[in-house]
Order: sequence, then structure tokens, then C-alpha cells
Amino acid sequence: MNSVLSVYAICVVVLLLKMLAISCYQGYFRLRCQIFTNPEDAAVFRRSAEFEECPQVRRGAKAWSNDLESIPLFIALGGLAVAVDAPGVMSQYLSGLFTVARVSHTVTYLAGVQPWRTVSYGMGVLCLLGLAGMIVLRVLAA
Repeated sequence: MNSVLSVYAICVVVLLLKMLAISCYQGYFRLRCQIFTNPEDAAVFRRSAEFEECPQVRRGAKAWSNDLESIPLFIALGGLAVAVDAPGVMSQYLSGLFTVARVSHTVTYLAGVQPWRTVSYGMGVLCLLGLAGMIVLRVLAA
């Protein structure tokens, strides 16, 4: 297996584990706060269903939603970069930096820390644009 594919695969796994961690975070706070919006969940804990989740669960949902805006793009662009044999070192660097940026974004989002949340988000976007640019250049050069 080539090193670009290896780095890409590790990054995808880290990002998917990070998304799973957000789900666990939400589940933890749902149980800790004992607030459930689904009647069947509330019934298990002998509670009434609530209209709104606790703040930590809502924040986790927003972080999860934000991941759904960018991680699928990375999976597609990173896979294409591997497939078209885009420059290896740059592909590895952008993939790793994107992964660090997304982990940082989640941590700062859940903690409510600005401006680092926005900086992390912006770094991720720049990495996606870099991958897209490399793919286009590689395809046009072929």
C-alpha cells in the first residue's frame, strides 16, 4: 500500500471515530441530564418526553451537523487525490492538517471557544480547497 493511501485511510478512520465520539458525548449528557425528547426513550427512564434536549446535546448535534458538511467532502476529495496520484507529500500534509483541524474544531465547538473554532474551520476549508486544486491540476496535466 502506498504511503498516501495509508495516511488517507488513517485520517478517515480518525475522523469517523471522532464523529462516533460526538455521539457518545451526546448520549452521556442525555443520560446525565435525564432529558429525552423521544417518548420511548423517556419511558425507559420513567420520565416525560421533553420538547428540547439539554444544551450539551444540542451543541453536540450542531458539531455533528457541521461534520456532515465537511467530512464527506474530505472523503471524496482525499479518495480522488489518491486515485489520480496527486502530489504525495502535499496530499499527506493536507489530509493530516484537515484531520487535525476537524478534531480541533469539534473540541473548540463543544467547549464554546472562539476564535479557535473559526480558525479550525477555516483551516479545514483551505485543506479541502487545496486537495480540490491538486486534483484539478493533475487531471488537466494528464
